Amino acid sequence: MRIVPGRGAVPARSGREILADVPGLERHATIVCEDFDRIPGPHWTPERMLELARRLDGQLENGSFAGAVVTHGTDTLEETAYALDLLLATDKAVVVTGAMKTADDPVRDGPGNVLAATRAAVDPQAAGRGVLVVLDDTVHAARHVVKAHTEAFSAFSSGDAGAVAIVDVDHVHWRFAPFRRERIVTDRIEPEVALVPAAVGTDDRFLRHAVTCGAKGIVVEGLGRGNVPPAMAPAIADAVRSGVPVVVASRCRNGRTAPRYGYEGGGSRLKEVGAIFSGGLPASKARVKLMLLLGAGRSVEEIRASFEAPAF
Repeated sequence: MRIVPGRGAVPARSGREILADVPGLERHATIVCEDFDRIPGPHWTPERMLELARRLDGQLENGSFAGAVVTHGTDTLEETAYALDLLLATDKAVVVTGAMKTADDPVRDGPGNVLAATRAAVDPQAAGRGVLVVLDDTVHAARHVVKAHTEAFSAFSSGDAGAVAIVDVDHVHWRFAPFRRERIVTDRIEPEVALVPAAVGTDDRFLRHAVTCGAKGIVVEGLGRGNVPPAMAPAIADAVRSGVPVVVASRCRNGRTAPRYGYEGGGSRLKEVGAIFSGGLPASKARVKLMLLLGAGRSVEEIRASFEAPAF
């Protein structure tokens, strides 16, 4: 990042410039640097995530690489990391990292995060764990990690699942065996998936607008265990009847969605009309997964089975 007077921080540094700021990196790995893009997190698109997955798989076919480290803007880092986790064919370590402070900040964390991510990527135990996210010397599984604070060093958290490892001064301390990893084989991603939040008193206008505008899928960020205000429920039923899969997630950071409540708008009633529950995935990641499943041509029942398969 560089600071533009009167505007703030914007992406500007090349990969080589970033690496030049990381002291002692050469003691841990021989680095081959490639600039894939130089854009802020909010400018990322689903199509670029798919392109990045293809690029990584292509590069990691080369047997000389132990793994890869991807630097990424933190605002959408969790979505890209999860998309890569679902898409990549490789079992080599892929670690995504970023920085909570800009490059001009006197307490910037970027160099330390790149170093920790590299150390995790070259650790033999990192392979086969799916895509990992490393910030603040903490290693997270891409499926579970979310950005839970706007700017704290420890902004990334895995909630109930917990971190999978700590990067310490001597070596990487792994806490858990690899999680079961799901892979979605597809050469396309469906961008027309709407995300509609629920809150006190929200009605069905945005749900109906999404269908009218051609949404191929909808993710509802529901309340609690996966409930919505009663005025939203008829539009969910209508969308499902029209062939548009509706996945219900929760705005709660921890816990899982489940059809527990039988009042109008409650999860049990939504399940009766065909809504799909996201399990432990937050709405942002449920949307990524739904885009990939639709891109792969999966049926509604196949989508349901994928989301509702037992997984922590």
